[in-house]
Amino acid sequence: MTIARVLPNVTGLDKHFDYLVPAALETAIRVGSIVRVELHGRRIGGWVIAVDPVDAHESADLKPVAKVSGAGPAPDLVELSSWASVRWAARRRHFLAAASPERVVTGRPVSRRRPSVVEPRSPASTAILESGGGVLRLPPASDPMPAVLSAVAIGPTLVVTPAVEQAMLLGARLRRAGRSVAIMPDDWAAASGGVDVVIGARAAAWAPCPALACVVVVDEHDEGLQEEGSPTWHARDVLIERANRAGAAVLLISPAPTLTALEWGVLTKPPIERERSGWPIVDVIDRTEDEPWKRSLVTSELIRHLRDQDRTVVCISNTTGRARLLACRQCRELTRCEKCDAAVVLDDDGDLVCPRCETVRPPICLHCGAGRFANLRPGVTRLREELEAAANRPAVLVTGSTPSPTPAAGVYVGTEAALHRVDRADTVAFLDFDREVLAPRYRAAEQAMALLVRAARLVGPRRRGGRVLIQTFLPRHDVIQAALHADPGRLTEGERERRKLLHLPPFAAYGEIRGAGSDEFVASIPPTDGVSIVGGEGDYVARADDWMLLGRTINAGVRPSGARLRIAIDPPR
Repeated sequence: MTIARVLPNVTGLDKHFDYLVPAALETAIRVGSIVRVELHGRRIGGWVIAVDPVDAHESADLKPVAKVSGAGPAPDLVELSSWASVRWAARRRHFLAAASPERVVTGRPVSRRRPSVVEPRSPASTAILESGGGVLRLPPASDPMPAVLSAVAIGPTLVVTPAVEQAMLLGARLRRAGRSVAIMPDDWAAASGGVDVVIGARAAAWAPCPALACVVVVDEHDEGLQEEGSPTWHARDVLIERANRAGAAVLLISPAPTLTALEWGVLTKPPIERERSGWPIVDVIDRTEDEPWKRSLVTSELIRHLRDQDRTVVCISNTTGRARLLACRQCRELTRCEKCDAAVVLDDDGDLVCPRCETVRPPICLHCGAGRFANLRPGVTRLREELEAAANRPAVLVTGSTPSPTPAAGVYVGTEAALHRVDRADTVAFLDFDREVLAPRYRAAEQAMALLVRAARLVGPRRRGGRVLIQTFLPRHDVIQAALHADPGRLTEGERERRKLLHLPPFAAYGEIRGAGSDEFVASIPPTDGVSIVGGEGDYVARADDWMLLGRTINAGVRPSGARLRIAIDPPR
């Protein structure tokens, strides 16, 4: 009798069980099949993770598999999910769910692969792929299509982009070029049957692609490739491991490759003049001579662009609300909370609100009793009013909560969401760029560079006349110099030395353990040589020289029942 080892798809359960396969289901069961089984009196779904394992229980004691629901992950992806559960210290079911179809698939379509045709390809990409893989740096205005066609010419290719819309557009172009394409997640069945190109957003890293020959990651720098929620897996890292197991070549494409990518593979970059022509003109507004008390985010250079009625201007500040930092105009004391001493903010109703303990009070200075305040860090709500007045034309506020579609306007003011909601601009102005480069995150420099890449695409290459304005008190910062000279490599060396010195990724493994039950969970983790876990009161940092060692150590802990733990390995922010 055949025995199937099943991992139930049950939240909070990370244990497998053995089941007997009825004779009628033997031909339908394989590793990866999605099945229904009985567990504790309930019928639940799960995945077959092994067939006839050597350590299976005696068949006489086993319950039968109730039903085969349909096709699931290929055996190689089932095996990859085991690796990922250690790499990101997570339950295996998260990855098996990502590798499964959204709808039931009961059959396997025939392969739709087509003979190779002569197409325009990228010589640089072809050379990288034929050598086994690497990193290709292309300017923001460059088209990734020739690089993808270079991969398709070698064999079945898996392409992953940060956004679904991006994947759909590139997939449509590949179809027009005569290639068979499966766009994930809707075309999961076609992908499992075999096509020339499987393409999709982050989750497509787990998509089926029989006889995988090449992997292409577009915009490797983009945070959209990493899962924000726990587990914080990154499509790039999954695909590199997957390709390594399959013997496939990997091509990472980006205008500003991350340090992780550069430490993994050899960098190929275009000639200096070509790269420079693909970036827009960058104007750095040096504000180091501004008087501190009279600093305003509305500079004279910005006003000149705002008042040009022929230009569409997008102004970016990642400070929400009306005011995030206030000082009394009478005594110049910073406004703080009377209960917890945190800096208070001004809400849209004109009250002072503490973001830490949520205490609300009237706008009165606790030090001198005055009621007038200087706005040292205005939010986008207040900035929209100021910029509308300065531009003498309407300005539209755009944040992550703004309903779509975004209204047409000549001036947009908002958070970085505006870079995704606005289709085209002549000027993108970063009003307080120092807030990005000085953010208390180890990847702050890379994330700031990613914002500049997005802005560069919005205004287009320098021949279009578009401009990116950067208002800063740090004009010599590596990120700003890299954008100014259209040379992202200027960021790399300093970043590499800082990360090495601080023992941060990609030179060491780093994780955070937070949430209800984390104190009890951390106490249950056995001490392990080479792993340090420090912190307390529901907030811990874990470090090790190796990700697999860190993952095995964290997974050895006992998760308290009902605990809402967040374990983030290499957290995005």
